[in-house]
Amino acid sequence: MTKYWINGALADQVSINDRGLSYGDGLFETIAVIDGKPHLFDQHLDRLQMGLDRLKFPEGAIDAVKNDIQALNFSGNQTLKLTVTRGIGERGYKLPATCVPTRIISLTDSSDFTQQREQGVSVRLCKQRLGFNPALAGIKHLNRLEQVLARSEWSDPDIAEGFVSDLDGNLVEGTMSNLFWVHEGVLYTPKIDRSGVKGVMRDRLIELADQLSLVVVEGNYPESVLESADEVFICNSLIGIWPVITIDGKPLSVGPITRDLQLLLSKEMSC
Repeated sequence: MTKYWINGALADQVSINDRGLSYGDGLFETIAVIDGKPHLFDQHLDRLQMGLDRLKFPEGAIDAVKNDIQALNFSGNQTLKLTVTRGIGERGYKLPATCVPTRIISLTDSSDFTQQREQGVSVRLCKQRLGFNPALAGIKHLNRLEQVLARSEWSDPDIAEGFVSDLDGNLVEGTMSNLFWVHEGVLYTPKIDRSGVKGVMRDRLIELADQLSLVVVEGNYPESVLESADEVFICNSLIGIWPVITIDGKPLSVGPITRDLQLLLSKEMSC
């Protein structure tokens, strides 16, 4: 069961003139609630604020979101989604003279990803490419059409995710996740500066890797680097870490670095 709040009140409809609907003019965050507590909550709000600043939303929008959340009662394991649009506006791209952001919150029961975390998942390489846009890179804006097109490339339920590269052929992310791989004891992940989402869980795993004295390298890498990877895993705030056991049918092992990071994350999320 899912509950919805719009601008702090129970509701499930927005205006047809909302700029989030018309132009994708807004942002969202998806947060795991674990044992009644939103995980990495401050980090999600920080990224939301970064996006609001990048899209030139009025100051104070984040404060209204915080007030909305304070009124909620969390319990057990849930999924909290925050969406902020620029609100109602007239036709045309010009920013409205007066901006009253629309705040949409949903709260639903979480899915169980124990099997994927323990046994691993199969992924594929997508043909869809991500365009370059440094102004939007990193933030979680509402226009996800590139991800929609990439995800439309397969219907096989045994394929959990697809890896997407940029126009230069360099790996960026999964359709709904960030990507890491291990080669000769070094942890690698694509740099998120021209396209893609700079995931909150991605950043947290980089911090946890430091606790394991792992070297983490961010950069631009072609898809071919995965052929020599010793371990590959994907992550996001809801799924945690999923080991990758096949890429386009090529088998991979679940390695010790993946398991060590899973253990650290599990301990943190159970506190």
